[in-house]
Amino acid sequence: MNSRQSPFANLTPVVKNLLIINLICFLPFIVLSEHNYQILTYWTGLSYFNSPNFKPWQFVTYMFFHGGWQHILFNMFALFSFGPILEYSVGPKKFLNLYFICGIGAGLLQMLVQAIEVHSLIGSFTLYPEVRNLGPDVLEKLSAIYSYPVVGASGAIFGLLVAFGMLFPNMELMMLFIPIPIKAKYLIIFYILLELYLGFGQFAGDNVAHFAHIGGALFGFILIKAWGLRRLQ
Repeated sequence: MNSRQSPFANLTPVVKNLLIINLICFLPFIVLSEHNYQILTYWTGLSYFNSPNFKPWQFVTYMFFHGGWQHILFNMFALFSFGPILEYSVGPKKFLNLYFICGIGAGLLQMLVQAIEVHSLIGSFTLYPEVRNLGPDVLEKLSAIYSYPVVGASGAIFGLLVAFGMLFPNMELMMLFIPIPIKAKYLIIFYILLELYLGFGQFAGDNVAHFAHIGGALFGFILIKAWGLRRLQ
């Protein structure tokens, strides 16, 4: 009798648990109204350190909440695709550390970029009561920084992608909508350059935290170097 193996059969323990936690944390997005889910993200998403919504635990919780179906599907597909190979290669403990350190590092870099932006707008890293007579454009930018928390596992995922590209640079990958295989090292370089372009471009309507992605990638690179891990392919 022929039996097909489940696509989840080869999931490693840490990847499996991360997938489960992310999916559980996505349930409120499905069952709550948009307004109530937004209120929840004020507690779980990562707010700017000077925002009244900021709490220290958000550096961890923000990684497990997402802003929509496309957001979580992309991140979980990447975790499902690259995570097991990495966990097999570096071991569960290092893989878990890689995931969380990259996620926290992503949040730190995003907050640093926000602080620089706030300083460029008002000459200070924090709002004071005496800050007045601000133009509508400045108020709009400040409102976006102070009112909208960052959510998503993308920073941690970018750390995993960079680690994968460093350990398996010549592994050929097939991407959606691209009919030819691409080596991992070229794909990762493309993604990093794209995030830099979008991050510095600050295009209208783009509410993606690109510098969080870059931060995750940077910490992934640093960790692989610090651990002395060498390419495996």
